[in-house]
Amino acid sequence: MIDEPVSVIVPTKNSANHILNCLRSIRSQVYPSVEIIVVDNVSTDRTKEIARVLADKVLNKGPERSIQRNFGAKNATGRYLLFIDSDMELTANVVDECVKAVHEESAHAAIIPEMSVGEGFWAGCRALEKSCYIGDESIEAARFFGKDVFWSVGGYDEEIAGGGEDWDLHIKVKDAGYKIVRVHSMITHNEGRINLLCSMRKKYYYAKTLEQYVKKHPKEARQQLTLMRPAFLRNWRRLLKDPVHALGMFILKTCELGAGAIGFLCQKRKSGQSASADD
Repeated sequence: MIDEPVSVIVPTKNSANHILNCLRSIRSQVYPSVEIIVVDNVSTDRTKEIARVLADKVLNKGPERSIQRNFGAKNATGRYLLFIDSDMELTANVVDECVKAVHEESAHAAIIPEMSVGEGFWAGCRALEKSCYIGDESIEAARFFGKDVFWSVGGYDEEIAGGGEDWDLHIKVKDAGYKIVRVHSMITHNEGRINLLCSMRKKYYYAKTLEQYVKKHPKEARQQLTLMRPAFLRNWRRLLKDPVHALGMFILKTCELGAGAIGFLCQKRKSGQSASADD
């Protein structure tokens, strides 16, 4: 039986509503050697208090998720690293399947499929969207890495946040010639009750770091940062079976992409003005 230590790293920020279920799912893994590292970004709720009950280490670092993840990796003792968010839960075999997959297929990283759950209409739209991405190489990104591989490509780019850092790391690992495999066990992402305006604000905020990602990976960005993603075209039958949520999904994506575009352009203009001032 394979028994090489795996460190699961969870960045948090006022995550008291989700962190207990997240950590319980990690502690419930059938794989025997799991270290839990929570890296908190100045939470003002009970996040750290709750985390200390189940985590092996509760650290402090910020201000963004990429920085937190790299800091957690620096403090990890595992041979492998798994990165999840505080509103995610692992099915029981995730870690075990990832370790077996990289060993049996002589791989260096693993993609874990993700399903979305939540409350209300918009959460149903998000669930439909995420279901289209399963098996889509342009959207899914690896979350499980050999620690030596992770650091050989520099870890997460700390200038990128909001999802782009996941794509960036995946591309770096792939371009470096490392093999990435896919497992079947799932991650459940609890989206809660999605508020359209809050979701747009979030996309606006994170889009401010997208310029770095677009510069590094323009080809991939053209596929990923569009409303008509190839995943939707491939899954047109699934969308037709649920036309109400499919329509809502496109409305949700249009609003998010619009907010993101504004955030991206505002940051690009600001960067241009800063460059002109330096000259």
